[in-house]
Amino acid sequence: MISKKMADALNKHMNLELYSAHLYLSMASCSNEMGLKGAANWFTVQYREEMVHFFKFYTYLIEQGINITLAASKAVPNTYTTLLEMFEKTLAHEQLITKCINDLSEQAVQEKDHASQIFLQWFVTEQIEEENNDRDLIAKLKLVGDNGHGILMIDGEMGQRVFTIPPGTPVMI
Repeated sequence: MISKKMADALNKHMNLELYSAHLYLSMASCSNEMGLKGAANWFTVQYREEMVHFFKFYTYLIEQGINITLAASKAVPNTYTTLLEMFEKTLAHEQLITKCINDLSEQAVQEKDHASQIFLQWFVTEQIEEENNDRDLIAKLKLVGDNGHGILMIDGEMGQRVFTIPPGTPVMI
């Protein structure tokens, strides 16, 4: 059993994960409009990963006997001028998520909530990967600058990204 304070904090974060999914779906649309089909694929995969994160929180809360609250999501930005700008915004957003996960982990430690500590550990590790991927793409995009051939090459790489459901992920509809 988790405390009401922990349940509320996890529920709040669950809604942030849903916002993240919407953000990346919007970026996929913007990439598509720019003619960057590979980037659109990359952001669509990212959207699906965020939905996995959302459902992990949803399932954990349900398994803890919590009646979840879905908050209305604020509108996500849908206008970007460059792929580099999208990835700089992506990294900043993932750094916010990392801070939130770390805060939740600290709260779980303070409350001696071992179940939530274990649950959150997966997300701590996931955030390392998320930020690293973003930094790698930002470095590549800065390296090629405005060179269209370089951007198309990176876009082609991004088109190869495939969504893989992590082991132990709850069934999603």
